[in-house]
Order: sequence, then structure tokens, then C-alpha cells
Amino acid sequence: MITLKSAHEIDLMRRAGKITAAARALAGDMVKPGVTTHEIDKAVEHFIRSQGAVPSFLNYYGYPASVCISVNDVVIHGIPDNRVLQEGDIVSVDVGAYIGGYHGDCAATFTCGKITPEDQDLIDVTRQSFFEGIKFAKEGCRLQDISAAIQTYVESHGYGIVREYVGHGIGTEMHEAPEVPNFGKSGRGPRLLRGMTIAIEPMVTAGSPSIYQLSDGWTVKTLDGKNAAHYENTILITDGEPEILTAPAI
Repeated sequence: MITLKSAHEIDLMRRAGKITAAARALAGDMVKPGVTTHEIDKAVEHFIRSQGAVPSFLNYYGYPASVCISVNDVVIHGIPDNRVLQEGDIVSVDVGAYIGGYHGDCAATFTCGKITPEDQDLIDVTRQSFFEGIKFAKEGCRLQDISAAIQTYVESHGYGIVREYVGHGIGTEMHEAPEVPNFGKSGRGPRLLRGMTIAIEPMVTAGSPSIYQLSDGWTVKTLDGKNAAHYENTILITDGEPEILTAPAI
């Protein structure tokens, strides 16, 4: 069941979103050659807890860390470890924070030193596809109007859209109804209503959209070994333009 949030609940989600966005920014600032993904994870966990929140991902269905850190051909759910980031890596960071009974969730792909123009374009298209999608995140539109806009933009640039993993509703639970695919046909899906809060998160591949999961039960990689990028924000449907609850601080 899709839940519509009250004004009070939205204020609580704004607080969770602000902390989550700051945690994403901290992680991005730490993406440098010589840094380990474990170091980023620990710093982000410390920051989230310092804000009075808890990491949404830690122990979520058994996930062993506070942040998902996915490098190069890892699409999502990369587990932080002693891997040392190298010049030229692209690093996707997905983070959530829970406070006051509500979650925030956001992600972005960051550059480690100097990267190739091809990887920069992949990151740029992935990020922009989110903004193409939220042009349709308005009361009265259909959910898959968002999905179709993302798919059209990504595929027009020659990239692949991951279909096995999708965005989602969010609130008192990290994953609520409805699912928010990054592909589909406009005019389909539930009608968007003010008070809906959803996480929109295109996952884009440089080559084939085919993926596989490692034996750790979490890490998802591209089947062809080409790089992938990820971008996500938690948004609120209003009576006008959507509000990005995990917008980066100015």
C-alpha cells in the first residue's frame, strides 16, 4: 500500500534526508587515490551517528556495512573492505540514514582522481537521467512517466538500464510501495499524489545492461565487465514541482 505522508511526517523525512545527503557528500569528498572503501564506510557511520541518526543499511537483511560502495564494474551493493581506491576509478556511494522513525536514501557516482572522458559521460548521463525523470514527478502524472523519461534519456546516449533493481517508496521503512522502475511505458502505473515520497535511482551501464550477483549475496556487477554508474535521491510529490529531500547542501 502506498502511504501519503502528513506535514509532520514530511518534516521528519526532511531531517533524515538532510543527514543522508551530508553523509553522501562526506563519502564523495573522501574518494581519493589511496583511500580504502572501509575507511569511507567507517567515517560515514561515525558522521551519521554524530547527528543522532543510525545508518539505515547496517544489518539491513544482514548487510554488513553502513554504506554500499561500488567501484567501476560493480553496479550496486558493493561491500566496503580493504580495497584501496586507484586513480581513474569511478566510485558509486549509496547511503541511508534513519532518525525520528523515518529514512533518507541517496546515491551518486564520484571520480577518483582523473578519469576517462567516457566514464565522465557515463556519470553525467546517469545523473541527468534522474533530473529528466523528475520532470514528471508531479501530482497527476503516472509513475511510469518517470520511468519512461529515464529510459529514453539513457538509451538515447547508448547506455544500458539495469532492470532487475529499481527505485522505491520510502518512509518509516527503507523500501515501501511503490516500486519505481527506471524503464517502462508512459501513462502506466499508479497516479502520483501529493504526499508520496519515493527514491528514484537510475543504475546505468556503459555496455550491456546484463548483471550478475557475486557469491557474497550482495555485490552486483556488469556481466560484460564494463563500468556502471548510479544516482539517487529521495523526493516528495507536492502540488507543484517535486521536492528533493536529499538535495546537496549549497
